[in-house]
Amino acid sequence: MQKPKYKRVVLKLSGEALAGSESYGIDHKTLLSIGEQVVEVVKQGVQVAIVVGGGNIWRGVAGSAQGMDRATADYMGMLATEINALALQDALEKQGLEVRVMTAIEMKEIAEPYIRRRAIRHLENGRVVIFAAGTGNPYFSTDTAAALRSAEIEAEVILMAKKVDGVYDADPLKNPNAVKFDHLDYIDVLNKGLGVMDSTAASLCMDNGIPIIVFNLTCKGNILKSVMGESIGTYVGR
Repeated sequence: MQKPKYKRVVLKLSGEALAGSESYGIDHKTLLSIGEQVVEVVKQGVQVAIVVGGGNIWRGVAGSAQGMDRATADYMGMLATEINALALQDALEKQGLEVRVMTAIEMKEIAEPYIRRRAIRHLENGRVVIFAAGTGNPYFSTDTAAALRSAEIEAEVILMAKKVDGVYDADPLKNPNAVKFDHLDYIDVLNKGLGVMDSTAASLCMDNGIPIIVFNLTCKGNILKSVMGESIGTYVGR
């Protein structure tokens, strides 16, 4: 039987991904689909941590663009990730998984504070860990949080789940002639501004040798395929 290529992974979910086909809010069918896919991965003995964004509810950059104080807008975005994390926790628990939400901003009534060694222990005990509130600091994206947490818990790969099937040289939703990349080096992502993740996150991955797999979340089974080492989406690494 084929064994997973990776034993500990960080799954990065954007807030927009949780909205499904809607432009705002949380789509419960999408949550159910994510839950089913994560169960498949956990059954293979893979340790799964998840970093979730909040763009389906609030984006700090958008608030700042409208004149709001940037730090305040970013903290509001962190609160949005808490809502998504709790919704995701509920969906995963309904699939029979043990789940812990760990937050970079203390909210002891609803989540555990993020402590690196405790997060690793949860993973080693077979629990899914959801990291909420980004890094806990304004001006940093949840992409950067995914890169940082991956380095801290020594994850072997970041699985970037998106609504498109990889990285293109242009927006494939707007340009039918856009060309998809199968493999990219970190420096290509930075130099070409390809939008895999922000430059801070990409640099952190490059410095720590953390590969990134960008794939389509809406195709069921893709999370498992990426963990098993199948060639899907776009691989970013050396």
